[in-house]
Amino acid sequence: MYWDREVETIKQEELEKLQLRRLKAMLSYCYKNSPFYRKRFKDAGLHPLDVCRLSDVRKLPFTTKEDLRNRYPFGMLAVDREEVVRIHASSGTTGKPTVVAYTGRDVDTWAELMARVLTCAGVTKRDTIQLIYNYAFFTGGLGFHYGAERIGAAVIPAGVGNSERQLLTMRDLKVTAFSSTPSYALYLAEFAREQGIDVREFSLRTGIFGAEPWSEEMRRRIEEAYGIKAYDNYGLSELCGPGVAVECEAREGLHVWSDHFLLEVIDPESGEVLEPGEKGELVFTTLTREAMPLLRYRSRDISMVIDDSCECGRTHPRIARLMGRSDDMLIIRGVNVFPSQVEHVLLQFPEVAEHYQIVVDRRRSMDLLTVKVEVTEKIFRGEPEELLKLKKRLESRLRSVLGVKAEVTFVEPGTIPRSRGKAQRVVDLRNW
Repeated sequence: MYWDREVETIKQEELEKLQLRRLKAMLSYCYKNSPFYRKRFKDAGLHPLDVCRLSDVRKLPFTTKEDLRNRYPFGMLAVDREEVVRIHASSGTTGKPTVVAYTGRDVDTWAELMARVLTCAGVTKRDTIQLIYNYAFFTGGLGFHYGAERIGAAVIPAGVGNSERQLLTMRDLKVTAFSSTPSYALYLAEFAREQGIDVREFSLRTGIFGAEPWSEEMRRRIEEAYGIKAYDNYGLSELCGPGVAVECEAREGLHVWSDHFLLEVIDPESGEVLEPGEKGELVFTTLTREAMPLLRYRSRDISMVIDDSCECGRTHPRIARLMGRSDDMLIIRGVNVFPSQVEHVLLQFPEVAEHYQIVVDRRRSMDLLTVKVEVTEKIFRGEPEELLKLKKRLESRLRSVLGVKAEVTFVEPGTIPRSRGKAQRVVDLRNW
């Protein structure tokens, strides 16, 4: 099932011609309309006409989130303020958010991309979709909202929080699809169990999840909890929000909508462009964005390109599910550790609940990695010998996968903080 069959199944050579034509136009647009990028071109001794092939994009310097924050709020605009019809923002650790602006055409393009996303996940005009996202500055809520309306689905703008009402809405309005962060989906299922509610008896059949990395094991648990098919969605607020890439029915990688986003994968340390199949940081160049175009934007997200055809018939390149973020990566005694690796191990054990926390500390110049794990009530109240055996099995498996020792600590069910949005998995107590 396609939203735009002609575009989604475009021949590779035609897609590359379209990308090059749009790339050249975008570079000329940035040079003419963006003071930031015009200076970047001049500082690098480049002119848009120096880009003759797609690979020539590598001549351009990278753009980072720091560039956006340093030019807060509107220093990245390529249009006059009166052309801006929408402003979103993502929170920042420096105290300054990342502001994202849209023209009317940008909003229309975004809705079209989200229509593709939802259609890929099997949503049609016959569905009722519940959107459990923040409808404020966060791009997720309105992005899904406009995409769902574009395909003609009935939209429930549920927002976040109030789990009891979320479940009531799902049941009584016979919701068939919903979207949230994967961590909240698991929390909602747990809340339902505590209330004696079986969500598998609802009308749900599909779910689209994103905004944070999640594992295949978490997908399996979500599907078992709700009796649905769960799809991964990927996006960045800086590019448009959700709508950059999504899984199709094959669920063997996420298709990047490459008629709008030119993708590269780089070594996060050297900046060298990597080949398909090599794991690295995703870098995007917007090909159609008007208000705030971005050239070679470093996402900090880690993945790789899957270099083979997809059974769904779509020809847009695929990336593997996110493996983490380069800025979330923990260095433990010289070893790179991603939180997603820990989750991958934990959720392979049925005795372990979906909630965990990674705590990093330092004693006598030695990094210590502790994984706090909730187990099922039955296991927690069971025989100490069984808990000890489970602890040893978990620690052995973690060491094998991570390449570094991790101590597992069991905590009582319900004690690890829950999140209505993105889960906060890591607590780093080291004093650098």
